[in-house]
Amino acid sequence: MRLNWPAVSALAAVAAAVVALMAFLAPPATPPQPQPDAVAPTPATQSSSSDPETTRPAPPTPSPSRESSPPQSPMPSSTRAAPASSEPLSAVRPGGCDAAAAALTAYRQNAGTVRSSQAAAAQQTYRDLMGAGLDAQGVVGAKISRLAAEFQELNFRLTGMTGGDPNQVIADINTDVTELNRLCGSL
Repeated sequence: MRLNWPAVSALAAVAAAVVALMAFLAPPATPPQPQPDAVAPTPATQSSSSDPETTRPAPPTPSPSRESSPPQSPMPSSTRAAPASSEPLSAVRPGGCDAAAAALTAYRQNAGTVRSSQAAAAQQTYRDLMGAGLDAQGVVGAKISRLAAEFQELNFRLTGMTGGDPNQVIADINTDVTELNRLCGSL
């Protein structure tokens, strides 16, 4: 008996699609919270769990403790939120900015005055910027990729692989570095 391999392949594809659909529709497993319930509960959980907590400190009158529990539940959450909002958030630089800054700094330090050392530094900067572009997104990623291409072009012109004035590419590089500085918040 001979198997119909296209049919077997189609059945395997259907089985894979069903498994993928089940994995997509299944609710994600939530890991247990590392913090205790009294520190970071949700408001609904806190109101139900705060009743036993408030009856312990005030056993003579359980009904006033229930009335006092709703004002107590916003108080701890508002005190937790107040320090977070009063502290200034540190500025987060876009991805790839630090690596691009390191690549550009290395180029400035290693380029020298001889064409061969400038070409080698341009080639290394091209490689470093390509790596930095992997971490970057959006306009920052596009600008880093453009700079990488310009350093590759600079390397080609310095080594004689293509004709043209290297100073023309350097002017483009300087313009794009200024724009990248603005996008990244000054490298």
